[in-house]
Amino acid sequence: MESITGVRQQETVPDEFVRRADQIELVDMSPQALRRRMAHGNVHRPDKVDAALSNYFRPGNLTALRELALLWVADRADEYLKQYRSEHRVSAIWGSRERIVVGLTGGPEGRTLIRRAARLAEKGAGGEVLAVYIARSDGLTSASPKELAVQRTLVEDLGGTFHHVVGDDIPASLLDFARGVNATQIVLGSSRRKAWQYVFGPGVGATVARESGSDLDVHIVTHDEVAKGRGLPVARGARLGRARILWGWLVGVVGPALLALLLNSVHLGLANDMLLFLAVTVAAALLGGLLPALASAAVGSLLLNYFYTPPLHRWMIADPKNIVAIVIFVGVGASVASVVDLAARHTHQAARLRAESEILSYLAGNVLRGETSLEALLERVRETFGMESAALLERADDETPWTRAGHVGTGRPVERPEDADVDVPVGDHLALALTGRVLPAEDRRVLAAFAAQAVVVLDRRRLREEADQARALAEGNRIRTALLAAVSHDLRTPLAGIKAAVSSLRSDDVAWSEEDRAELLEGIEEGADRLDHLVGNLLDMSRLQTGTVTAIIREIDLDEVVPMALGGVPDPTESVELDIPETLPMVAVDAGLLERSVANLVENAVKYSPGGRPVLVSASAMSDRVEVRVVDRGPGVPDEAKERIFAPFQRYGDAPRGAGVGLGLAVARGFAEAMGGTLDAEDTPGGGLTMVLTVRAAGPRLEPQAARPARPERHAPC
Repeated sequence: MESITGVRQQETVPDEFVRRADQIELVDMSPQALRRRMAHGNVHRPDKVDAALSNYFRPGNLTALRELALLWVADRADEYLKQYRSEHRVSAIWGSRERIVVGLTGGPEGRTLIRRAARLAEKGAGGEVLAVYIARSDGLTSASPKELAVQRTLVEDLGGTFHHVVGDDIPASLLDFARGVNATQIVLGSSRRKAWQYVFGPGVGATVARESGSDLDVHIVTHDEVAKGRGLPVARGARLGRARILWGWLVGVVGPALLALLLNSVHLGLANDMLLFLAVTVAAALLGGLLPALASAAVGSLLLNYFYTPPLHRWMIADPKNIVAIVIFVGVGASVASVVDLAARHTHQAARLRAESEILSYLAGNVLRGETSLEALLERVRETFGMESAALLERADDETPWTRAGHVGTGRPVERPEDADVDVPVGDHLALALTGRVLPAEDRRVLAAFAAQAVVVLDRRRLREEADQARALAEGNRIRTALLAAVSHDLRTPLAGIKAAVSSLRSDDVAWSEEDRAELLEGIEEGADRLDHLVGNLLDMSRLQTGTVTAIIREIDLDEVVPMALGGVPDPTESVELDIPETLPMVAVDAGLLERSVANLVENAVKYSPGGRPVLVSASAMSDRVEVRVVDRGPGVPDEAKERIFAPFQRYGDAPRGAGVGLGLAVARGFAEAMGGTLDAEDTPGGGLTMVLTVRAAGPRLEPQAARPARPERHAPC
């Protein structure tokens, strides 16, 4: 609101207080209708209507503030909608706003998809982009962690969010995620598979398009990697998948029967028959693992005994050699099956270790760099393990109840670790609690690492808050110490002079001449002026420190303000030269704050300028800004001290203690920033210091330029 209106709002309510409200109502009105109500005197007193309409309540300001309120309430409504859909298990898409989900594979085409989705989101107001990468639950992935990190950065730079989801069935997981976030569109890339690879299935894009239904649009985007094949080998499940196990049982049980029917018509001899049955057993082992292979060996041995070993068609073996052959057949089948199963287990372990190392490396890197907030870390936990909610619970001791230090997700709120589906204790008084499903024991190791990192993030957040409080206290102590020093010396000096002069005038022991009395009275007046100046600066700095300075911006000419700022300068006609061109545009400033800023700058410049070298106050226009330059020919300031001179209670060089408390430049910069301007120090060519005060130029005038009264050009000592 301050950036829109130029005024810092003082009547505020904490955001958290409003977010906890049970009900929020938006009373909306068009800017034109509100201005009509103000013009009729329904909002302000009649004497304030014109000023309000021309300053704070301009149509542009009201339109921007109206949009801000509408967007804020829309976000709150979106949160309520998510909560309602979660509680009532609504899976259908409700297209209340455009949400575009980008399906990433970890390949280089992901950057193209993210940019295309961002362009789609820009076409609708309030559009969101959610990039999602789906990893298998076993941790095996064909994605490059480096490429995923680049894509995460890209989508966040474009205003979107990145999500990491676990799922074995990629099309189903993608659709579940899209419906869960109430998305309206899905953006996928054309398949990188070669033509012959389509014999294994239609692919993710075609499956998602077929299963999306009428409420979810699917965009298939072409890219440079189409049909070039996958850059990395396609990862398989660490454990044999359900479909693969079913195929193994089918081959292991039905395959021997079909082979027996075929061999009954073409008998190749017992040795060849056994080799063919062994081939079926090996195929069952490769597909389904140990149990389908053992079943295939058992069925195959029975069929060999019944159909191909004498006596035929009887469950007997006449030749002992055939018994040895069948035993060897069963042993080979079981051995091959055990080797396949062992290899699958080792692959599973290697894949899990790799996935765990990648997750922990990414997690540790973000936490150590301080890039992860507690809520972001909990969201990462929730997405990684596919949970509904995640919370970090803490309590002071064993007797006090648990409280939530952080919580994400739409699931039921967790009040105690015992209420969660999964809880991981961290120390005696902290616990990570998740709801949604029960995790296997092998996942708890990574979850424990997440819990430990969550505690680190929580501790770092609290240390940062304590550091901010300590910094604020230290700054306050520094200001108070400097203020006490100023009061103890700089304010007591003129008071002592005034008291001495008054005591002298009141004394009956000395007969003062008229000249002496005039000199003493002049000393009293000078001391009072110094006191007034010092106290004014102290009060101004206190207002700046507490944020109570409110600028009333209006359009004004510089030549109406700058000459008034020279009232406190001794002998301004000799010590100050004005150069304010007649053609300058009007400026949008607070006249009082601008006058005080210029007065402090001029007084400071006159103080350090050598005798006979007047201070130059000039102005010029640059684009939509107007610069006021206060140029002196004094000793100047080195570059390393140009910012330090604007700090409160700073005197540069050997300025005497009686020269002030060092607040003039600090107050000038504070007032300039309150008006939306800037104040900087530059070197004066040829020696000296130039203060550059930059303020905003006013908009185009409504009245014709010719109607502006002429004013004399000021380019001479005033």
